[in-house]
Amino acid sequence: MMNSQEIDLVSSRSGMLTAQRKRLAQAVGSIRQKACMLDMKLRTLSCQVDEGAATAEYAIVLVAATGFGAVLVGVLKSDMARKLLEGLVKKALGVV
Repeated sequence: MMNSQEIDLVSSRSGMLTAQRKRLAQAVGSIRQKACMLDMKLRTLSCQVDEGAATAEYAIVLVAATGFGAVLVGVLKSDMARKLLEGLVKKALGVV
């Protein structure tokens, strides 16, 4: 059996543990809240950097595709390309 001093010691220790648990839970909650805020700020900053980038990328791709199309039309209109393509088609169809 425990005497009254031992009971007081055990109860004071359990009270200290309860207080420590409460402080730990509060600290964990605070850390989680700060981590969420930091994540939100980082996501917001990364979104602002990309504003307008998609439109510029589309414009560059369209200019490049138009230039490639113009070069392709110029090559295909040449006599050498026309003869080469006719030869390939005739060979593929088996007509000589």
